Amino acid sequence: FSGDKQQLVPIIKGAIGHGGAAFIDVVSPCVAFNNHAGSTKSYDYVRAHNQAVNRVDFIDLAQPVETDIAPDTVIELAQPDGSTLRLRKLHAGYDPTDRLSAMNHVQTHQARGEVVTGLLYIDREASDLHAALHTSAAPLNSLGADRLCPGADALARLNRSLR
Repeated sequence: FSGDKQQLVPIIKGAIGHGGAAFIDVVSPCVAFNNHAGSTKSYDYVRAHNQAVNRVDFIDLAQPVETDIAPDTVIELAQPDGSTLRLRKLHAGYDPTDRLSAMNHVQTHQARGEVVTGLLYIDREASDLHAALHTSAAPLNSLGADRLCPGADALARLNRSLR
């Protein structure tokens, strides 16, 4: 949850330091989140692709919602629009290395109408994503056109290697 910085900041730092791929799903009541030209969740994209009966052109300003949730507790967080979000923070002894347990935990609490927050799953044996994809160690903006676009033969070799 974006309003629980004591939980979110360490998760983000851990994701940055993790060698493998990291996925963080942040529950955020902010109406401007992901609101950029390339996003399928932006105001403009949804408005252009929505078959809504009414258009909502006014979003009332609201104060950020922040809280500190104690481990293994549920809070009902009132949102500016009048809805309620039920958040459950993981308990201190939760094991994020058990994939099946993590999925069961999320589904069990989802059935209760709760959104579980915290580090839900980590694979400590995951390989480094750059090593797995053989990405360049050099920043892409420092590479010349010959390295960025090596030609049709290189593309054919790459495609063959992925079969």
